[in-house]
Amino acid sequence: MPRQVDHEGRRRLIAEAVCQLADERGLEGVTLRDVAARAQVSMGAVQRCFSTKEEMLVFALGHIGERIGERVRARLVRSPAQSAGTALGHAVTEISLLREEHRAEARVWLAFVAQAAVSEALATTLKANYAALQEAFTHLISEAREDADRAVPLDPQREARTLLALADGLTTHVLVGHLTPQEAHEVLHAHVAGLWE
Repeated sequence: MPRQVDHEGRRRLIAEAVCQLADERGLEGVTLRDVAARAQVSMGAVQRCFSTKEEMLVFALGHIGERIGERVRARLVRSPAQSAGTALGHAVTEISLLREEHRAEARVWLAFVAQAAVSEALATTLKANYAALQEAFTHLISEAREDADRAVPLDPQREARTLLALADGLTTHVLVGHLTPQEAHEVLHAHVAGLWE
């Protein structure tokens, strides 16, 4: 009887190999041969999972986005009684990738962002990720505004866009050493707290 292959599991294994190589070498250092070696599968297995390198990169980018999304959801589930404003702070902290344990993920994420400037397929995936985050942030900001003691005159959608841009910018500043993670956290939390003042 032929052996059953977990196709989706293999695709995730390959995506992890892509991310490891991208962290070490940047996306330009990711080759199908090296991905196969890192994932401990044959070149044929990689090619059966992904017909092109771009398709493999798009899947890997989606894989990173899912991991970050899962962390955000897990963080929110751990504190179900929190206010919308607190939930927003937790969510934006998770996506900013400022913690030391997320440094490799931050490097890979920004490598994909840079490559998306010249890859329509990656740009499309990133735009979908950002749109979903913006929608979630807009909802949390709207809810927190309603919970505030006084009416806060702010545009939830504009503030959600600002938070996304701030999170990405702070990630970059920490990676290049312009800010420490602590300084970046302080900037981020001061901005979130300022929404309700």
